[in-house]
Amino acid sequence: MNTYKDYIQEIEERKVQGLNPKPIDGAELLSEIIGQIKDLDNEYREDSLHFFIYNVVPGTTSAAGVKAKFLKEIILGESVVAEITPAFALELLSHMKGGPSIEVLLDLALGNDAVIAKEAAEVLKTQVYLYEADTDRLEKAYKEGNEIAAAILESYAKAEFFTKLPEIAEEIKVVTYIAGEGDISTDLLSPGNQAHSRSDRELHGKCLISPEAQADIKSLREAHPDKSVMLIAERGTMGVGSSRMSGVNNVALWTGRQASPYVPFINIAPIIAGTNGISPIFLTTVGVTGGIGIDLKNWVKKLDAQGNVIVDASGEPVLEEVYSVATGTVLTINTKTKKLYNGDKELIDISSSLTPQKVEFIKAGGSYAIVFGKKLQTFAAKTLNIPVPAVYAPSKEISHEGQGLTAVEKIFNKNAVGTTPGKVLHAGSDVRVEVNIVGSQDTTGLMTSQELESMAATVISPIVDGAYQSGCHTASVWDNKSKANIPRLMKFMNDFGLITARDPKGEYHAMTDVIHKVLNDITVDDWAIIIGGDSHTRMSKGVAFGADSGTVALALATGEATMPIPQSVKVTFKGDMAPYMDFRDVVHATQAQMLQQFKGENVFQGRVIEVHIGTLTADQAFTFTDWTAEMKAKASICISEDETLIESLEIAKSRIQIMIDKGMDNKNQVLKGLIAIADRRIAEIKSGEKPALAPDANAKYYAEVVVDLDIIAEPMIADPDVNNIDVSKRYTHDTIRPLSFYGGDKKVDLGFIGSCMVHKGDMKILAQMLKNIEEQQGKVEFKAPLVVAPPTYNIVDELKSEGDWEVLQKYSGFEFDDNAPKIAARTTYEKMLYLERPGCNLCMGNQEKAAKGDTVMATSTRLFQGRVVEDAEGKKGESLLSSTPVVVLSTILGRTPTIDEYKTAVKGINLTKFAPSHKQLVK
Repeated sequence: MNTYKDYIQEIEERKVQGLNPKPIDGAELLSEIIGQIKDLDNEYREDSLHFFIYNVVPGTTSAAGVKAKFLKEIILGESVVAEITPAFALELLSHMKGGPSIEVLLDLALGNDAVIAKEAAEVLKTQVYLYEADTDRLEKAYKEGNEIAAAILESYAKAEFFTKLPEIAEEIKVVTYIAGEGDISTDLLSPGNQAHSRSDRELHGKCLISPEAQADIKSLREAHPDKSVMLIAERGTMGVGSSRMSGVNNVALWTGRQASPYVPFINIAPIIAGTNGISPIFLTTVGVTGGIGIDLKNWVKKLDAQGNVIVDASGEPVLEEVYSVATGTVLTINTKTKKLYNGDKELIDISSSLTPQKVEFIKAGGSYAIVFGKKLQTFAAKTLNIPVPAVYAPSKEISHEGQGLTAVEKIFNKNAVGTTPGKVLHAGSDVRVEVNIVGSQDTTGLMTSQELESMAATVISPIVDGAYQSGCHTASVWDNKSKANIPRLMKFMNDFGLITARDPKGEYHAMTDVIHKVLNDITVDDWAIIIGGDSHTRMSKGVAFGADSGTVALALATGEATMPIPQSVKVTFKGDMAPYMDFRDVVHATQAQMLQQFKGENVFQGRVIEVHIGTLTADQAFTFTDWTAEMKAKASICISEDETLIESLEIAKSRIQIMIDKGMDNKNQVLKGLIAIADRRIAEIKSGEKPALAPDANAKYYAEVVVDLDIIAEPMIADPDVNNIDVSKRYTHDTIRPLSFYGGDKKVDLGFIGSCMVHKGDMKILAQMLKNIEEQQGKVEFKAPLVVAPPTYNIVDELKSEGDWEVLQKYSGFEFDDNAPKIAARTTYEKMLYLERPGCNLCMGNQEKAAKGDTVMATSTRLFQGRVVEDAEGKKGESLLSSTPVVVLSTILGRTPTIDEYKTAVKGINLTKFAPSHKQLVK
């Protein structure tokens, strides 16, 4: 967009789609608009005034800089606009959230006009998005005796930007809307196939659930103007699958309130709920917007007279409704009693939704304001040389004398900041922690860049060891949407200080590697904390948390994250793997055996899985940690033997060096620094100074799961169970079935091997199986298409050097070409092998998809409705998840294999083996 007339043309085009004018973020357009405002006779003056006041993106956008400068001219009397008085100009600056607006306010507050200085200071006292350049100016002026600077600092020390905000209402009235039965994936709230529109908030809002649901929500709002619409996952968990800030943004857009009258389409304060609560990573995102997430517990397990759980014919617990939340039910959230009511009837205690910290988020309009506010208060108190006044709710510090630490408790204690010196903290403690590694992915990256602009951040925090911007979610199709969005994203992130998959200068080859795999490689310390913009940010070194785009932005800008120390569930193994089994089967069996051991209760949900993997390197162990997102765990930690960890770190070093050799390091030599960190860590392990991370022998766990390898007798498949009579049990990852369940006759329409759940070993298994089948049958003939997407270019290069890629080429009918990438997603597939570009593919659902109604057998993680495959008329699409050997054989046969067929096909093949460690993995 370069001119005003172009903008008007775009407005007309958006009207056809039922959309308002797009918010302005460019300096050139806004400069032209300002010129039209100054021209009193300009035919576009009235519209230009409206656009200037109400339709400019705040923060550090180039448009925000132009707006702040013009408002400064008005305040100083250098420009006169009748409709914008100096007082109104100051008000507009107060809504611009930092960056150039803070610079202007400081210019005015520290200037020579005493009246203007005082007025600007009053506005500054309400602001929290100040960075070092801003606080340095204040500190310098204060030390030079500036009274205005002193007054601002005194206000900051008292945190008046927070204390003077209105208290939250004692009663919040809501009207319910059941968004679906069973677990609600964030795909329902923000579909993956609409990822391209996420940065255009109004347009993206059109994809929430369905047009019918949007109409229902609108009707509820009109019928209940004094209430908030509460979206509910009936008999399920809300927000499973990913953090997805765009999902919360969409909910807020339809059910929340506008954050500022001068900033369009940014809404806050959504209220969501689920029978089984909110997915942990999604709940964090709700906090970013100052919303409320409620665990309803409105369905409970039915008990007999003896207190035993009653089960149905399938062995599943029978549920009974405790109270109704049917669409249209009016409920009351009482923020003082912290209870949920229907009229005068108390329904449930919701204290966990209204902790002191969460109430602060609600009051401040989101967690960012609290994080920045605490930082600003600490700075002011230090500058004034006074103790930090107690304003915010004290962080909960839980310490049990004589109790050891789990692995995650050890990591949090090491990385904690601002806690009581010398105090050992256990699970449940609220902790600010320094973040070591940050990852941003491409379909949420544009939102992350917007969040960084909105919080006025311009450079990555120096305490972050390394950060990476991926290009994996747009790997398979380089279409016009990608061409428009991704280069812009890469330039922003490269300028900000991240290592970027694509070089804005075009000097190194574009790398579309799966973000989780890259983060797994650049994590070179088992004591690290990783934050990534994807739910599968679950490394096999350190502890990683999938996060929304806003939390990623906060970690990049501040180098910190805030969360309670999670509880842990310990997972150990016994017995031996059958020689024909693959490690993926162990992963699925872990979930199945856990549910069996705890009578259907998912003890993993919301907790850290501490898996005593011991003998598997980071590449192989990632298959387990990656799947923990589907187990609904908050995170996972691998406990490794010293020798295994050293091997993993050496592999990581070699792959980081390849990135350096490609020219991907930046001016701060971040990648070189990561190799140095890895070398130090290896030296510590070898010397015995600091062995591999392990829990204390007397650590306390929420639960302990022992996986019996001896009873895993056949491949295990995660089934979406699309025809379950109980709708709430469809599309969960808890239905794990043995291969024999399908009797060797379930038709398979397409197979997929790739994405984050596979490693180099899976690609070698594929090559070995194809050779095996040719030897056994004389040729390889596919009865269903097989799509293969290696996770990284490094793996492709290694396969080429070892001869396996040549085998795959022999049997393929298509091989990716970086010089001529696909410009359109496939809609049909032939019965052959496709060698797709490294990166994400079918499991994302935003580019490639299976044909509607297909039954897909895949190595990926997602089986949600419509994600990999949409329903056809009269036939539901199914995404079954299994090991690489099962996928390969299913496409050769065009159906699920029998166990005998499977055993024959994998005979002599080096599957991903696992043997439990014989060492005591505790310290």
